[in-house]
Amino acid sequence: MILFLVCFLAGVLTIVSPCILPVVPFVFSRAGQPLFRSVLPMLFGMVISFAGVATLSAVGGSWAVEANGAGRAAAIALMAVFGWTLLSPRAAAMLSRPLVAAGNRLSGRAGVAGSLLLGVATGLLWTPCAGPILGLVLTGAALHGASLQTTLLLAAYAAGAATSLTLALLAGGRVLAAMKRSLAIGERLRQGLGIAVLAGVGVIALGLDTGLLARLSYAGTSGVEQSLIDRFAPASAPAASGTSGAPETSATGLVLADARRVYRSSLPVEGLLPSLDGATDWLNSKPLSTEELRGKVVLIDFWTYSCINCIRTLPYLQAWAEKYRDQGLVVVGVHAPEFAFEKRIGNVQTALRDFAITYPVAIDNDFRIWRAFGNSYWPAFYIADSTGRIRHHQFGEGGYERTERVIQDLLAEAAGRRDEDGRLVSPAGQGAQAPADLDDIRSGETYVGYRQAANFASPERDGIDRPQDYTVGALRLNRWGLSGNWTVGAEQARLNRAGGAIAYRFRARDLHLILGPAQDGKPVRFQVTVDGMAPGPDHGTDTDAEGYGTVSETRLYQLVRQAGAVRERTFEVRFLDPGVDAYAFTFG
Repeated sequence: MILFLVCFLAGVLTIVSPCILPVVPFVFSRAGQPLFRSVLPMLFGMVISFAGVATLSAVGGSWAVEANGAGRAAAIALMAVFGWTLLSPRAAAMLSRPLVAAGNRLSGRAGVAGSLLLGVATGLLWTPCAGPILGLVLTGAALHGASLQTTLLLAAYAAGAATSLTLALLAGGRVLAAMKRSLAIGERLRQGLGIAVLAGVGVIALGLDTGLLARLSYAGTSGVEQSLIDRFAPASAPAASGTSGAPETSATGLVLADARRVYRSSLPVEGLLPSLDGATDWLNSKPLSTEELRGKVVLIDFWTYSCINCIRTLPYLQAWAEKYRDQGLVVVGVHAPEFAFEKRIGNVQTALRDFAITYPVAIDNDFRIWRAFGNSYWPAFYIADSTGRIRHHQFGEGGYERTERVIQDLLAEAAGRRDEDGRLVSPAGQGAQAPADLDDIRSGETYVGYRQAANFASPERDGIDRPQDYTVGALRLNRWGLSGNWTVGAEQARLNRAGGAIAYRFRARDLHLILGPAQDGKPVRFQVTVDGMAPGPDHGTDTDAEGYGTVSETRLYQLVRQAGAVRERTFEVRFLDPGVDAYAFTFG
């Protein structure tokens, strides 16, 4: 219920977003007309078409993008006819009778049906403008499976926008009515609305609604939307960026019993350990079941191998698995992929070898275990006692001391006594596994694929699933862009010709980029520069001092690690060969 409220409030906020500007003239063309026969049917049509198209995006992926493109083209044509009939009735009369009839119906002369059709067209035009809330809902649909809840959440978002537009329209209608009575400018007003409608059609047809205006919208309202998520979303709700989680917590709340009595932990019971039967495969182990894990303390870790937050937890998980194995701890990694390439078993096997992971890993490509736990985070720890009851969870990296104390506590409860050795592990993570410099991070996870991209600064119209030439000039903090010929897909951007580059203005100690060769086994050479020069001592583990490196497999690459004081820098990676896929930036 809280998530529905968050979506509704975020929809209300769109009235102050520049991205809503192209559809405002269509809404205000209803001013002065009956609320129930004209205004509400139009807004209802907008809500339904938005929720429908966005739901198709969650279910159908790129197919829905193409369908929405066709719908937008049809909507633009209908709106152009509508605007032209408002601007010049005589010119409209010169058109063929079917076009005039369509224009009349869309301009409200056909009552409820025409208003509803106008609303459907308006919703198609507005669909690409939703911000982080839409990304949250669609990510949840991808992870948990598309459902009626997905559509209802999207409808709540659109209903919020319709509510704010209705209030603005009611207030605007009174102003317009007064102007008509006092100045007799009805025809001029009609022509003015026609000009505004045609200007809106031009903005949309040129792609400014999803380019310039969408970027203005992100800068103007995404912070407010994110604060709504942070303020109202429950602990189990999906994170807005889809990966990281809670800050480190202190080790408090464990009550120690007298060593002469049977030990009982004071940790609360959070539920029963769900089944692990949904795994599509198992690595480092035969398939495990909750029944055969009874008698063991079990730590379940949801992770995916290119997630930087997950990568930084792995040294602790491996250390715990080794230290407490003989005392009855079983660590089980549940690999739940975020990107399509992470579903390949060979890629996961390579990651286990590279990260020296020896504990069992369940491959959860269908997200059946993820849904059984009701999980929404990478990484996420769930710790169950020897009787199969979940007693603790940790969302996001951090909280290592607290988590290890919980492990010790539950092992003591299973043994009936507490081990006097309460020392904690202190693994020394290297490279990308080193702890993040949280005090100096001012940049956050940024996706390159259009499905979740934000802060894109290249001036060219955003291409979708087709080759496009891009350029990028000077960048502000946390803005990024492409140069060269790229094809931007839902998950990643693919370089079509050698010499293309990606630039990012960032502030963080570490910069990582998830990259992969478009053709398996064909390496792609690259060179990194920082502020236009070779990185020198600021190079990452996957580059040398001159900035050179090679993309040989699909994974996270550490490209920058500032050796001195952290400050704002401009990063660029230029690819010397074609055929690289770029997925997402992360920082540390």
